Amino acid sequence: MTVSRREFIQSASAALIGLSLKGDRPVLGSFVNDSVEQGHLLRNRASFPIPRQVIKIPVVIVGGGIAGLSAAWRFQKRGFTDFVLLEMNDQAGGNSRWGENEITAYPWAAHYVPVPGPKAVYVRELFEELGVLKNNQWEERYLCFAPQERLFLFGRWQDGIEPAVGLGAKDRNQFRQLEEQIHAHRATGKFTVPMDVGLSDSTAYLDQISFAEWLRDQGMDSRVLNWYMNYCCRDDYGATTDETSAWAGIQYFASRDPEEKGPLTWPEGNGWVVRRLLERVGKFIRTRQMVYRILQTKSGLSVFSGETEYRTEFVIFAGPTFLAPYLIEGMAPLHDFEYSPWLTANLTLERLPETYGGDPTWDNVFMDSPTLGYVDATHQSLRTHADRTVWTFYWALADAPPSQNRQLLLQRDWSYWKEAILRDLERVHADIRQCVSRIDIMRMGHAMARPRVGAIFSPERRRLRQAHGPILFASSDLSGFSIFEEAQYRGIIAAQKVLSALA
Repeated sequence: MTVSRREFIQSASAALIGLSLKGDRPVLGSFVNDSVEQGHLLRNRASFPIPRQVIKIPVVIVGGGIAGLSAAWRFQKRGFTDFVLLEMNDQAGGNSRWGENEITAYPWAAHYVPVPGPKAVYVRELFEELGVLKNNQWEERYLCFAPQERLFLFGRWQDGIEPAVGLGAKDRNQFRQLEEQIHAHRATGKFTVPMDVGLSDSTAYLDQISFAEWLRDQGMDSRVLNWYMNYCCRDDYGATTDETSAWAGIQYFASRDPEEKGPLTWPEGNGWVVRRLLERVGKFIRTRQMVYRILQTKSGLSVFSGETEYRTEFVIFAGPTFLAPYLIEGMAPLHDFEYSPWLTANLTLERLPETYGGDPTWDNVFMDSPTLGYVDATHQSLRTHADRTVWTFYWALADAPPSQNRQLLLQRDWSYWKEAILRDLERVHADIRQCVSRIDIMRMGHAMARPRVGAIFSPERRRLRQAHGPILFASSDLSGFSIFEEAQYRGIIAAQKVLSALA
């Protein structure tokens, strides 16, 4: 059989994946925090053990991400303690989980909270309690130190992620035009965080077209501007502008104060907030407790987890909403909830690359990369010098259908992803292979809700947001996108509905 040159090169490259080149530092690592098998038990409707004990308790919270923890926090603050929170994983926190090694703590996903504006009253309330906000002033040590972020484009670094160097007159004019459009939408007060505060049916038309279509309608065809818009949508939504609702694309910018001082960040990212919440509500949490059935009976609700049946009056469903029909007996399938798969990795560096240049920067992005770049976990350290550090690397798999990318996540082994990460970094940091000693990778098949066209004003999503009764939904995906403030808001609103009903 004759083998073409191209086939030979492809097969040789495949054989080399995962192997270190001569002189490279050996790289250790593994997949971590995998819960794929547990999730697929629910999807495949596997059989589970018969309960051996019954526990009666008025409220059960399902899911220990920010939404579930916020519901628990609200109960605890109101003096209500007759509840339990069931979390499937070993560690609560959801997308705000964290890790730690001998160098530093580091995030596994969410790594900052934008400085909350006056309408984000619950976030401000929490941060006042945690000492992040004092006398209406933000604690300096929790605000991201300078330099905050930089972008590699046209062969050089620039300060800030919005492209500013190498632009032509057309590019600059279109960036200015976009700024004017966003300012006009911000001034309406209809784009807020949390979204429910300003949500208005008068903006529903923006949810019927994609963000890419809206940009074209405004005559914004600059390649650089469209790359930046794509980056922003991939970063917050795990989707390209073609797949993102124009409403959500505008919300990304118009809901924030352009002069905000932040963001707020910590070495472990939003894991710092989770730690503080666990100090307050940890005694109510049961980890490694996967809920597999919720049944409504004449006398209330039964929640089945492991070998325990919890008989309860109320359930706050704070896990991803797409799971609800697999758990809640008789609930119809959902059609309007779509999620983006993500891959995050924490890289242990024994030294910074020689090509790093400049002062260590918190957020580092490469223009035209399929990835989202990396953040430096030691950036908030007060140390004057550090040879070793940890980079958290982010990759939203956004350029194909989510189901296809979930298959890719599962089919490719750790060596494949390790090599893909190093090759991406190598484009800017030529000696990265001599610096990295370990790469641990976390795969999230349903990491973030995708605000695709029609998602925000979906009747299905609106019905679940407004639900009253014994089962209340609280995930951030009810908003159509996954950010800290929305998760916290949904959890607190659900808790307050329960408290009102019990009262």
